[in-house]
Amino acid sequence: MGSLVREWVGFQQFPAATQEKLIEFFAKLKQKDMNSLTVVVMGKGGVGKSSTVNSLIGEQVVRVSPFQAEGLRPVMVSRTMGGFTINIIDTPGLVEAGYVNHQALELIKGFLVNRTIDVLLYVDRLDVYRVDELDRQVVQAITQTFGKEIWCKTLLVLTHAQFSPPDDLSYETFSSKRSDSLLQTIRAGSKMRKQQFEDSAIEVVYAENSGRCSKNDKEEKALPNGEAWIPNLVKAITDVATNQKKAIHVDKKMVDGSYSDDKGKKLIPLIIAAQWFVVKMIQGAIRNDIKTSEPNTRSEPKQDRLFRRQNRQVNAITYENNPRQPFHV
Repeated sequence: MGSLVREWVGFQQFPAATQEKLIEFFAKLKQKDMNSLTVVVMGKGGVGKSSTVNSLIGEQVVRVSPFQAEGLRPVMVSRTMGGFTINIIDTPGLVEAGYVNHQALELIKGFLVNRTIDVLLYVDRLDVYRVDELDRQVVQAITQTFGKEIWCKTLLVLTHAQFSPPDDLSYETFSSKRSDSLLQTIRAGSKMRKQQFEDSAIEVVYAENSGRCSKNDKEEKALPNGEAWIPNLVKAITDVATNQKKAIHVDKKMVDGSYSDDKGKKLIPLIIAAQWFVVKMIQGAIRNDIKTSEPNTRSEPKQDRLFRRQNRQVNAITYENNPRQPFHV
């Protein structure tokens, strides 16, 4: 369960129809000169991240228990087949005691240093009726950690899809409403502009990891809408990996938070120039204020100037005779 690359034994556990589709999708990646693929799985705790990893690999590679807390550190599972390697990284839940778990994000970021994220699977549950502020905060925290660009390499995966919605809603209607609400939350939390978010075109894929998942006539795990979800998810992963958006490389600058520092350094000359300009404006305003407040003796009438001179002379004589008398100019 580490980063050791092993032969993909679990591939043989898939039905023949699923195997054929997966081979086709991986061949498409190799045609794009991609001989390996790294998929990172993130989301809140208890939404089915680890179970989805097990389903994709076809093996029980990550321990899952309803009575056991999630792992505290990321785990990478690597499998190879026919010259192609798939790496899937399972991560800790991003919520702890009702708050975003920033420590978990730091662990994930540190684990990913010098690795490239080809696809992010952002996992949540289909059978939940609402989104709240915490969902937005989780998206915001991911964005602050990896940048807005991460959402251009993302799939939204909704688990527990073997789900019967309320009687007044069809499966398709409920699924659409749930996915739309989460997509809106991703846009709000990432603070992406409308056009940028539309260009990212985050696809929604449904998954059912439990043993009660129905099967189609080809023995593939199928959802209530008849969709064989494992090959559909792998196809969506392939599409995101080969889209025109740049994969996310996690380097030391991202881990150290140096990108924001670099941006700040670039702004220093502009800030200094703005401060200089403001100071000059204030100095000019002060000089103008002093000039307007000083008496303009040149503009005084001649008679007034003569009166002021005589008054000073009288005050000087008075001061000589009585030095304690205040002197007035």
